[in-house]
Amino acid sequence: MDTSASAIDQTPLSASPTERRDSLEKHLQHRPDVQDLKERHILLDTNVAPSLQAAHQDLARHRMADDLKKHLEHRPDREELVERNILPSSTAAPALQANARELEKHMLADHLDQKIGARPAPDELISQGILTEEEDPRFPTV
Repeated sequence: MDTSASAIDQTPLSASPTERRDSLEKHLQHRPDVQDLKERHILLDTNVAPSLQAAHQDLARHRMADDLKKHLEHRPDREELVERNILPSSTAAPALQANARELEKHMLADHLDQKIGARPAPDELISQGILTEEEDPRFPTV
């Protein structure tokens, strides 16, 4: 509905009373309903008397603020969140934390590659008595 054109009464003040009344009736027929005004936050969606609506809103705001304060007081501290793996233990800036995790992952992979590369051969483990011939990984048993 085009409210800009219908919202302004263009009837001149010098018009006759019947013309003014007709103009008013025309505008009243096209005014938005109460539910539309509530959806557009022009009217409050409440069952409270208009004289008490301001106090009702003020009390609702205070209740919400009190609830928020209560929840903030019971919020766990950073150390507990790090222990529960909710927050990263990194002290890097948030913008750098993704890069730090990626670097840590690559460093761990490199370390594992070094360890795997330095492990003894199966022949050496068999000669030391750590593995038996049946446990030789090169010859799977059926």
